[in-house]
Amino acid sequence: MKNLLVLSSLLSMTMAWQACAQKKLKTEPTIHPKEVSKYSVATFSSGCFWCVEAVFESVKGVAEAESGYAGGTTANPTYEQVGAHTTGHAETVQVYYDSTQVSFPTLVKVYFASQDPTQVNGQGPDEGTPYRSIIFYRTPEEKAQVTQYIKDFQKKLTQPIAAEVLPFVKFWKAEDYHQNYIEHHPDVPYVQSESIPRIRRFQKQYPELIKPGHTF
Repeated sequence: MKNLLVLSSLLSMTMAWQACAQKKLKTEPTIHPKEVSKYSVATFSSGCFWCVEAVFESVKGVAEAESGYAGGTTANPTYEQVGAHTTGHAETVQVYYDSTQVSFPTLVKVYFASQDPTQVNGQGPDEGTPYRSIIFYRTPEEKAQVTQYIKDFQKKLTQPIAAEVLPFVKFWKAEDYHQNYIEHHPDVPYVQSESIPRIRRFQKQYPELIKPGHTF
């Protein structure tokens, strides 16, 4: 479904877009490669990466979030390959954050707040393994934190939590046109009907975590 929306939005890139009803996001500077080591890194999959990227970029303490692919075996995957279910990858977001301002457990809380935690292999209308939910851990401590959060959260639900918990292996950055997609294409119908409601779902629950100027 989203492939058709991507094609439509790409065709519209040659036209001037109008400001949408919500406040325009302030562009955050991209992290210089030499500065990456200053930040902690977390990696999450949860449906369409356009939405997940915007969710995390609105969080205090997050310096940058990048859309990409992880969880599969194909090197240098393309959007088309991932969408064709031939790579094993899921649409994924890599989050660079200042651990003195926001913790990994808080990011896990943010992760679950914008999604349907019980939907298997997808979020909303985006279905299939490329849209499955995954939390990647880098250390035994992170694995334990995620496992405990899911255990506690599960008590509030009547259906099993669908998110996989996997060791991080490799993140492949997505094509440039996917980066900061919602900021550049706020009027795309998919963004209006699917992405923004998900972002607002999270922001309504945790307004204290939102950066100034990033409220929808």
